[in-house]
Amino acid sequence: MVGIILASHGGFAEGIYQSGEMIFGKQENVKACILKPSEGPDDIRKKMEDAIASFDDPEQVLFLIDLWSGTPFNQASNLFEQHKDTWAIVTGMNLPMLIEAYGARLQEGITAREIAKQIINSGKDGIKVLPETLQPKEKKAAKESNQPTGAIPEGTVLGDGHIKFGLVRIDSRLLHGQVATAWTKSVNPDRIIVVSDNVAKDKLRKNMIIQAAPPGVKANVVPIKKMIEVAKDPRFGATKALVLFETPEDALKAIEGGVDIKTLNIGSMAHSEGKVAVNKVLSLNEEDVKTYDKLHEMGIKFDVRKVPNDSPEDMMELVDKARKELAEKNK
Repeated sequence: MVGIILASHGGFAEGIYQSGEMIFGKQENVKACILKPSEGPDDIRKKMEDAIASFDDPEQVLFLIDLWSGTPFNQASNLFEQHKDTWAIVTGMNLPMLIEAYGARLQEGITAREIAKQIINSGKDGIKVLPETLQPKEKKAAKESNQPTGAIPEGTVLGDGHIKFGLVRIDSRLLHGQVATAWTKSVNPDRIIVVSDNVAKDKLRKNMIIQAAPPGVKANVVPIKKMIEVAKDPRFGATKALVLFETPEDALKAIEGGVDIKTLNIGSMAHSEGKVAVNKVLSLNEEDVKTYDKLHEMGIKFDVRKVPNDSPEDMMELVDKARKELAEKNK
C-alpha cells in the first residue's frame, strides 16, 4: 500500500490526519510530520525519514504538504531526489485531497504517482463558496455518463434493465461527510439516491442534500413510492446507485414494495427518547428491533460499518442487546 506523509508548519498536518480518520476510519501507512516553531529543517527531515522507514513499502510514498517552497516541502523535495521514479509530492493539502488519496489507495496496484495525479482535481473541487455567485466560473468538459438524461421514452431498456445497488445504507444523517467521501470513493456510484417521504417534502433538507453531493455524482431525493418505481424502471438499468434510507422502517417498506435489496449497510441511528444505545453510533427502539427482526427473517444481510475500513459487527447481536435493554427499561 502507498505510504502517505502529511507535512506542515505547526499542527495542521496532525489536525487533518485526525479529520481524515473521523471520515474514512483508521489508516495504516500514514504519518503526520509537523514542524514546530522551536524546530529547524533537520528536525522535520528526521521525522519524515522515520515515517518512511515505518511504511510497508518505502518505494511508494506520497507527500501531502501544506505549502510549496516552505521548509516541510524543501526537506521532502531533498528526500524526493533519490526516488523521483516512484515518489510524488503534492502541495496545498486539504481534506478533500486526503480523502481522495485514501479512497485511491484501495485500488490494487496503484502507485504514489498515480494517486498524486488523481487527487489534484479533488483538492481544487473542494474549494467552494457561498453565496455561489462568488464562485469563479470555469469551463468544464462534459462528463460521460450512462445515466438517463432528458426525456427517455418509457419502456426504453438501458444496460440489462435492472438498477445496480453499489451500497444501500441506513443512516439517520443521510448524506454527510463519511458518505459523500469515504463510501462514495469506495463504491464509485453514478448516482446517490436518498429515499425518504419526510425529506422529499422538506424543501430545505432536500436542497442541502443535493448540495452535499460530491463532485461528479448527482444526488436525488425521492419518496419511497418513487424508489419502488425506479427499481422497476428499465431506463435505470445502466445506473449504479448508492441508496440512503433514514430508518430501517423506510428500507423495509421499499423492500416489501419490490426493491431488490440483498444487503443493508448499517451506518448510524441517532439517539432519541425511547431508544437505547447498542454501540457508539446505533440506538434502537422497540419498532426498530421488530423491523430488523423482520428484515432478518426475509433473508436480508446486514453490514454494520460506519466507514469502509471498519471491522463489521453482528447486527443481530446488537438487536438482541437492544431487546434486552428495552425489556429491562420497561419493567
